[in-house]
Amino acid sequence: MRVLHIYSGNLYGGIETMLVTLAREREVCPQMEPHFALCFEGRLSEELSSADVPVHQLGNVRASRPATVLHARNTLRKLLRSLDFDAAICHAPWSQAIFGAVVREAGVPLIFWMHGTTDGRHWAERWARRTPPDLAICNSRFTASTLNNLYPRVRAEVLFYPVAFAPSHNSEDERRATRAELDTPEDTTVIIQVSRMEAWKGHTLHLEALTHLRDVPGWVCWLVGGAQRPQEIQYLAELKETVMRSGLAERVRFLGERSDIPRLLAAADIHCQPNIQPEPFGITFIEALNARLPVVTTAMGGAQEIIDDSCGILVPPGDAGKLSSALNKLLADKGLRVLLGETGRVRAHTLCDPARQMKHLHSALVSLAQLEMAG
Repeated sequence: MRVLHIYSGNLYGGIETMLVTLAREREVCPQMEPHFALCFEGRLSEELSSADVPVHQLGNVRASRPATVLHARNTLRKLLRSLDFDAAICHAPWSQAIFGAVVREAGVPLIFWMHGTTDGRHWAERWARRTPPDLAICNSRFTASTLNNLYPRVRAEVLFYPVAFAPSHNSEDERRATRAELDTPEDTTVIIQVSRMEAWKGHTLHLEALTHLRDVPGWVCWLVGGAQRPQEIQYLAELKETVMRSGLAERVRFLGERSDIPRLLAAADIHCQPNIQPEPFGITFIEALNARLPVVTTAMGGAQEIIDDSCGILVPPGDAGKLSSALNKLLADKGLRVLLGETGRVRAHTLCDPARQMKHLHSALVSLAQLEMAG
């Protein structure tokens, strides 16, 4: 089954990580032959190319420039004529809006992969609504609960992301080396957050909670993630100013964008990402659990489908006091951290094993093809 994944490709976050996993782990489900059609070149296209999968460039698209849209659509039209695709998946409303009609015109089964919640009001969602897909794949039950705002009559399939579990970096030598590079003593407890530099990821709330722990000795916080857009650059500057103003400059380290996330997670002790808006799914939580880290996050959205009291602590949204108490509890109890971490690794593999999840995807596509043939 030849499957075309259509996406913008100009940023790098959870969606991009999942697409790279589909490429790198394709041998676990050889029944699917993944191709990728992207509008922009960058880290995603580079990583896909290095995984030796076909990457088709559609051309840079700006919705405000109709000529770029027409050019990219024509390029996709030629691609769909030149190769026999069994299915085409548009990832996120933007891709569905720009390219859904072209896929439909070509007679290829059209799937919309819904990576976030929708209220149907954004311009891309309103445009995407014009071309209902044959199937919607949703990355969580929480995400699926909002599908009716966009496609009330489209069947949904909930599919947690396949996550490529990195090789273990748990040796004491590796842990010691990573901490030495980051000027972090071996006996210090490391709280880590790995996320895009976006306000809804909860960095500000995280820092507010840490101010309550200034008098607690023996911890540091690593904030991992680079600013990719102008508003993120401004947000990062504001976070750094908050750290200075709060007297946390010696405890909080901004590590920027990193390509060695598994190594950093293995050298940390607690993962904390206190979202102030719901996470549709949360690959970062799965990666943290795989690294045997207890996860502290807010009780909202997709996180509640991943984190429970067997592997972490859920706190009320926006409550810095409850957040600091949860962190303090874990800082004070290494045994609890180890217990939650061991259970968490099992949970991560139960939810997001690549072979099982990719076979689930293949099964959903086969079922769709059978329905198309019968209908």
